[in-house]
Amino acid sequence: MSKYKVVSLFSGCGGLDLGFKNAGFEIIWANEFDSKIWETYEYNHPGTGLDKRSIVDIDSSEIPDADGIIGGPPCQAWSLAGAMGGIEDNRGKLFYEYIRILRDKKPKFFLAENVPGIVSKTHIEEFMKIKERLGKLGYEVTFKKVNSVNYGVPQTRKRVFIIGYRKDLEMEFEFPLATHAKKSSNKVVTINEVKPIKNLRDAIGDLPEPIPAKDKNYTNGEELEINAHEYHVGSFSSRFMSRNRRRGWEEPAYTVEASGRHAKIHPSAPPMIKVEKDKWKFEAEYEDEYRRFSVRESARIQTFPDSFRFFYEKLNDGYKMIGNAVPVKLAEALANKIFEDFNCIVDFSKNEVSCG
Repeated sequence: MSKYKVVSLFSGCGGLDLGFKNAGFEIIWANEFDSKIWETYEYNHPGTGLDKRSIVDIDSSEIPDADGIIGGPPCQAWSLAGAMGGIEDNRGKLFYEYIRILRDKKPKFFLAENVPGIVSKTHIEEFMKIKERLGKLGYEVTFKKVNSVNYGVPQTRKRVFIIGYRKDLEMEFEFPLATHAKKSSNKVVTINEVKPIKNLRDAIGDLPEPIPAKDKNYTNGEELEINAHEYHVGSFSSRFMSRNRRRGWEEPAYTVEASGRHAKIHPSAPPMIKVEKDKWKFEAEYEDEYRRFSVRESARIQTFPDSFRFFYEKLNDGYKMIGNAVPVKLAEALANKIFEDFNCIVDFSKNEVSCG
């Protein structure tokens, strides 16, 4: 058992949790309100107590003490692609439930994840108020917009991470250096230290062709030889066709979205053709070759291992839980740095560093 215990809020299917587990932390309690996720979480995180109530109904005293609290409060309220409701949106207000629990539990550290829109011009003022409030709770707070592709994830996915260490520990989190980058654009580490970014061939090149979903996009269930290796079927909306949605085998994927209808195009299809501004089309002769990523391919792109099983009746629920997750490898990179920091704590009274 790990000597560092963690509580997970807004857990989803547990991508963030798995990354922390891989880094050596123990998830002792988790919370997820969406009933369509429960079976997936409990199967893949056995032994972790899953509280299924809304966070607003959970008193802090009911949450066990832990060294850290992690989680991603619902991000749609801050999304540039959504209504941009921010804190005025009920989902945005859930960030303050997260803060309430931090205030009451006072763990040694916390990590919160959200979309880049939270630090956009529209919301930066409200975000800085949140950061200030976290500071007043007694935390040294660091935040950064991180691109997953720089940490071994085959996907250009930008998210904001807010990490705080309790001030009495006299430590400050520093984001780890990029481990993967394009050599031509690497400004963080030397070429000899950095690895090439992962691409779609690395992620899904060995998977066989998936099968289409059943009528109305219900799962094929037990008929699947590979769990969740099935794809959403149906027409492509004008919104979908307003952008290029296909990347090639040697490129990283676009951001995995929490929607089957908006899942990106598999790289085996020909490139899309730009017609004009905000309008693209498929190559007519090969139109049947354009299919969306399967649920399992989306999971691979989010760096979930194949041993991680997904349970759902309609495919969209599978895409949703995967698209809302933190990529496992990115979570692991951040968790490794936190573990390292807490494994080597400076004792200022003795002017020495204690590790192990």
